[in-house]
Amino acid sequence: MKKKTMKTTTKTTSKVTVTRSKKAKPYKSRLLEAAHETAKDMFDAGLLDRATMREFDVACLTPVQPFSAEEIRAIRSREGVSQPVFAHYLNVSKGVVSQWERGKKRPAGSSLKLLALIEKRGLEAVA
Repeated sequence: MKKKTMKTTTKTTSKVTVTRSKKAKPYKSRLLEAAHETAKDMFDAGLLDRATMREFDVACLTPVQPFSAEEIRAIRSREGVSQPVFAHYLNVSKGVVSQWERGKKRPAGSSLKLLALIEKRGLEAVA
């Protein structure tokens, strides 16, 4: 099993210090992890533009697979919550969750990533 690391960033303003922890991203391999971290450091230093960083993200990070309507319904049922409660945790409307579960629409972007996280670690991971 792969060891997860935590990266902590601290931002200080004139009034408040905010510390945020970021969990390690899932990489396709250790080599790609090293390449992505180097590219991220270069991006942070202003040596890479945003478009190039996105190319590194696509090349190095494991993509989130789409979910079928049945899989979304099964995740929600496993967690034992109603559509409105599930929608609240995903920051979408109840109607959107209903459309996903009927196969009328498919989740994308942050909703898809949140669904993958809930599937893997449970609803408590986003609560």
